[in-house]
Amino acid sequence: MADNHVAGCQADTNPADIHSMHTRTAGELRAENIGEEVTLTGWVWRRRDHGGLIFCDLRDRTGMTQCTFDPEHAAGEAFHTAETMRPEWPILVHGTVIARDAEAVNPKLPTGEIEVLADRVEVLGRSKTPPFQIEDGIETAEDTRLRYRYLDLRRPEMMARMQLRSDFTFAIRSALHDRAFMEVETPALFKSTPEGARDFIVPSRLQPGSFYALPQSPQLLKQLLMVGGVERYYQVAKCFRDEDLRADRQPEFTQVDIEMSFVDQDDVMGELEDVLKSAFAKVGVDMPTPLRRISYWDAMDTYGTDKPDTRFGMHLIDLTDVFKNSAFKVFSGAANTEGHVVKALNAKGAGTWARAKIDKLAKVAETFGAKGLAWIAFREDGSMNSPIVRCARDSARGPRLPVGRGFPALPLGRRREALRGRAPALHAAAPRPARPARDQPARDGQLHLRLRYGRL
Repeated sequence: MADNHVAGCQADTNPADIHSMHTRTAGELRAENIGEEVTLTGWVWRRRDHGGLIFCDLRDRTGMTQCTFDPEHAAGEAFHTAETMRPEWPILVHGTVIARDAEAVNPKLPTGEIEVLADRVEVLGRSKTPPFQIEDGIETAEDTRLRYRYLDLRRPEMMARMQLRSDFTFAIRSALHDRAFMEVETPALFKSTPEGARDFIVPSRLQPGSFYALPQSPQLLKQLLMVGGVERYYQVAKCFRDEDLRADRQPEFTQVDIEMSFVDQDDVMGELEDVLKSAFAKVGVDMPTPLRRISYWDAMDTYGTDKPDTRFGMHLIDLTDVFKNSAFKVFSGAANTEGHVVKALNAKGAGTWARAKIDKLAKVAETFGAKGLAWIAFREDGSMNSPIVRCARDSARGPRLPVGRGFPALPLGRRREALRGRAPALHAAAPRPARPARDQPARDGQLHLRLRYGRL
């Protein structure tokens, strides 16, 4: 009976308060807890000495609770200890939850209606003054934050990011488990696999002269699992690639790796839509489905890349017919060559930009390998301005340019094959690669759902 009673009590208790020095966390107390005796643990966030009273904001990973130390309460022992406390000291506080005075209620805090009147406090450790404030929105050099990472992680926004990552990773696991996927952990020490980047290698002590390679992905192993009959596999895998840092690359990253057998392309995409919708719902995000699906060639023709960010629009517009009779040989030559195209970006609203601002775009284009930038600005009064204005007027006598007033057309001139997998650069035209047969089946059901986490 006693064991059942304990189990029942634990079922009604916050799991974080079981097998712990504290009976409540600093972020869970509310008005309904008034009158309750509690024990809290955490760090001294802020300490305010008002002469007769000392107020201390006690912080843990769940939030903050204000503790009050009164010299006339509990013989003043807690008050005298509070006089010595400093920021970021870990402490244990025992006291009673009381209501704040009406003028002291803080509606911005979940615990803003209550405070804890302390009758006992224990200093668990002492620390030096932190090199930066433990709070959100700090303007501290990144190298300082990384040097004192253990302090940086205490900041509420950092703790919230780690909690979100934990919650979403768990949600992904749950969604896949509910759909009969099996999580299989693959070795980290394996042979080199051709993944397009350099491997991190680990020398073998038992076999001098031989090396292991840290996995760039579980590619070979998951294919063995498919041959072995696993059929539906996933893994939250750690991957390693010895390559230069980029916006979406770092030497070590985490990805959700998935493989399926006996499926076609639509099965894979449909299954992953369901998984993502379920996982996002568990972290409070409603993801509408079905997701928009774009074929490879539609993506290349419309955006110039097979992984477009469709939020920005900026579709490529085909001007091949427009420039066939143009005196501007760069475009007319391409427009009259079979299999070549001339395309432009329609930068709506930019027709009134100053020339200096447009010239800066040429430098941006050069970073993508372009040799230059040709542009045509259509003003609101109907006039047209361009470095190739005469040629543009010649073109304007032919088929109408598909732009409106008030924005420039930026004709593209980059080789078609160079548009693969990158943002479209501005300059050139080239033959279209042969398309695969439309009814050609997908090679397999392979799909990587990569959840990459950069620095927090």
